[in-house]
Amino acid sequence: MLGKLDSNEQTNSIVHPRYGCAIGAAYTVSAIPRGIPLVHCGPGCVDKQYFMLSFNNGYQGGGYSGGSAIPSVNAGENEVVFGGEKKLDDLIKSSLKIMDGDLFVVLSGCIGELVGDDVGSVVKKYQKKGYPIVYAETGGFKGNNLIGHEIVAQAIIDQFVGVYSGEKEKGLINLWSEVPYFNTNWRGDFIEIKRILEGTGFKVNIFFGSESRGIKDWIDIPRAQFNLVLSPWVGLKTAKHLEKKYNQPYLHIPIIPIGAEQTTEFIRKVVNFSGINNGKSEEFIEKEENRYYYFLDHFADFFSEFWFGLPSKYAVIGDSAYNIALNKFLVNQLGLLPVLQIITDNPTEKYREIIQKQYKELAEDVSTEVEFIEDGYIIEKKLLEADFGTTSPIIFSSAWERDVIKQLNGIIIETCCPSSFEVVINRTYIGYTGGLTLLEKIYTTSISSGA
Repeated sequence: MLGKLDSNEQTNSIVHPRYGCAIGAAYTVSAIPRGIPLVHCGPGCVDKQYFMLSFNNGYQGGGYSGGSAIPSVNAGENEVVFGGEKKLDDLIKSSLKIMDGDLFVVLSGCIGELVGDDVGSVVKKYQKKGYPIVYAETGGFKGNNLIGHEIVAQAIIDQFVGVYSGEKEKGLINLWSEVPYFNTNWRGDFIEIKRILEGTGFKVNIFFGSESRGIKDWIDIPRAQFNLVLSPWVGLKTAKHLEKKYNQPYLHIPIIPIGAEQTTEFIRKVVNFSGINNGKSEEFIEKEENRYYYFLDHFADFFSEFWFGLPSKYAVIGDSAYNIALNKFLVNQLGLLPVLQIITDNPTEKYREIIQKQYKELAEDVSTEVEFIEDGYIIEKKLLEADFGTTSPIIFSSAWERDVIKQLNGIIIETCCPSSFEVVINRTYIGYTGGLTLLEKIYTTSISSGA
């Protein structure tokens, strides 16, 4: 039962965590086809990352090099006292013999960084021998796995991709968007983003998942015309680094598009920025919108019959990427009323103003406030105090909120980490295709719950 803690009071601990620590970026590496993470940390660190980011988050699986396949130093008391460089060197040597990969990334955890192990010097011996290996300093005290994700991306760019002075290819885009495994639908979302961009005339370096060419996409980074950051804040640091390193411009679109309206707007922004001819993109838009509204026209029969008993108010609790995207879709395309918006991924302070601005401009006549809260205890208090009126609210959240939503007689749709009542294979909620899938999910859940 919840106690008497004031909703605005801050605590020194976090109940119900919903992200990993920086070394969770091991899953950034394992999301690269034939990428192999090697971890210099304690025996339980990456195992915990697996259960938070993969197993209890859509049951995504470990894949080729995740889960129990990740080589680890398994640092103990001996390494705390005497250092773990020798053990790390043995691990790298053995992994290079046993693991069949195209890129090896050593990620250091808290123990190695606190005792002062020089991971870089150990790895550089193998780099000089020509092995495709890099290192990233991802001690948990540096932040969550979203921070670790960008640390790893920059390490690969600087140590593996390296120097480039050639020409840029017009129409080639580097895509920086959702964080693999952390964003539950990342695999299906990347498939849809790439489909949309290629359908409008672009080539895409998409570094993770089934649509990636693995290290070939990473090596091609400097050749791209520009970097596309499709995210409220994750990826901006990487894009700014690439701007300095390769003189590459970047386009920042903070709202991941869901449904026809947002997706068409997204396409036109990218095309206008790139300067390519818009003939192909407009043909693609027309075809996709015709299909989308064909299905929506048939959906209208259901909606007109049952609209009176369907949810009209909602809350979104989750990471900033999906939070903003869902709000735009729910307000502009479904006409639902926002009541409570909470962002849980702890974006750095310098990006919060950019994020807050999006909620002031949800629609011409709709704006709302957003709060940044990590503590599940406070989030539950906020939910119980929110005024959803007399109808059942629909709440987009993680699995942590399930019990409180039952108290509210609400409807839950899990859209963020951890998502432990959903099995996710290649589902997407974004773009033209994903918008229709999300509609199915919302209203199937609503009528099956008796709303």
